[in-house]
Amino acid sequence: MTIWKDYQLAYSLVEAVEAYDQAEKPVRFVSGGTDLLLEIQQGSHPTMKTLIDLNHINEMRELKVMGEQIFIGAAVPVSQITNSPLIKEHAMVVAEATGLIGGPQVRNSATLGGNVAHALPAADGMISLVAMDATAITYSHSGYSKKKILELFTGPGVSALANDEILVGFEFPIKKSGEGSAFDRVMRPQGVALPILNHAVWLRRKDDVVEDIRICFGPSGPVPTRALLVEEVFRGYKLSEDTIFKAKATILKTVKFRTSKMRATAEYRYHLAQALLEKVVKIAWNRAGETE
Repeated sequence: MTIWKDYQLAYSLVEAVEAYDQAEKPVRFVSGGTDLLLEIQQGSHPTMKTLIDLNHINEMRELKVMGEQIFIGAAVPVSQITNSPLIKEHAMVVAEATGLIGGPQVRNSATLGGNVAHALPAADGMISLVAMDATAITYSHSGYSKKKILELFTGPGVSALANDEILVGFEFPIKKSGEGSAFDRVMRPQGVALPILNHAVWLRRKDDVVEDIRICFGPSGPVPTRALLVEEVFRGYKLSEDTIFKAKATILKTVKFRTSKMRATAEYRYHLAQALLEKVVKIAWNRAGETE
């Protein structure tokens, strides 16, 4: 089976966009390509005439501090993100999530950009970026632009990115005193690629009060969303058993889980969501209380 006709290497964003214009269509940008190539092989995605490899664009391979922001290039392998002391320090939720993507060989090739661009509502890396309130940086003929992470999705597996738009990377604020984050998930033992349920939390505490919090479950709808009403139960209140009880009740009333024949019933997901909420919020809370 022929997956592509022409494979091109781009060494700059300008070169990549120009290559896209001149390439025989259909054409796709790739970095890791672990999702795309497998889907083409399995017949769930049409074959491509041209693939444009972005791995040689230095900007997309960077992982660094930029002023008050952390920048993760879209082509950085997820294994590098998982093992990065910088990410463990400032966004443990991202380190934990990327460490659960595929197996070791996949993580050496897969990228956070591909995880997000694939637009699945339970993608681990993407869910962690929602908790971090990340901003996506893109590039096209009109130059650079920025979009909030939740603006990138229009449906299950459907990205809001234009075909000729390159996802360059992601940025989010550096960790400040009193902040912490965490991620966890539940998988089927048979190894189905996507989780039954995953959960990401970022919070900021002040003394014994949750000053601010971001909560995301995946999947909880056709596109990733934050559990805003669950967040409101915590925000401005002490982290107590009563608060956690109210938050669990709010999950049942406001978060939308559905039954999946391949993974789990909605009822089971509601059960897991309550357990994950208590576990992950407490981990993030404890991390937020750690001294520098």
